Amino acid sequence: MALLIVGLVIFLGVHSVRIFANDWRTAQIAKVGPKVWKGSYALLSLIGLVLIVYGYGLARASAIVLYLPPLWLRHLGTVLTIPAFILIIAAYVPGTRIKRAVGHPMVLGVKLWALAHLLANGALADLVLFGSFLVWAVFSYVAARRRDRAAGTVYAIGPVSRDATAVAIGLVLWAVFAFWLHGLLIGPRPFG
Repeated sequence: MALLIVGLVIFLGVHSVRIFANDWRTAQIAKVGPKVWKGSYALLSLIGLVLIVYGYGLARASAIVLYLPPLWLRHLGTVLTIPAFILIIAAYVPGTRIKRAVGHPMVLGVKLWALAHLLANGALADLVLFGSFLVWAVFSYVAARRRDRAAGTVYAIGPVSRDATAVAIGLVLWAVFAFWLHGLLIGPRPFG
């Protein structure tokens, strides 16, 4: 569990600098330059992610079960990952109405992903991992929306085809992940 926690502290810590120390972040980027900042950010994120994956695997091997979610909660969790995938894809398709409506679809997608996994899993490692991401996503979303309001940010909208593209790609990736990759890479198969 220690490696999982250290990984979360590093990964979410790096991703929280803009939430809690945006002025410091801006000063550091000006001081070291954007390439050094992005390189350091990426390296620390990668280290944190590796520790999260490895630590979660170790923690799952000796799982401490806190509760056994009923089957319907697992199904609800699986359904919640559908809009999570769509939101995450919408973050990368410019000019979607989705982004205009929610502002930060990636973070909202992470919120849904984390909530879905909290509903479907009941081990301590799950609570630590997905609970941490959910708490981070809540703070990140609030901070990002506050920055948008302060800056008067309005997200441009393109044709409806961009939303259709985000939805279609999100659904295809969700299906591939839910029916094949989740079981292959992580172990549990959402659909049997």
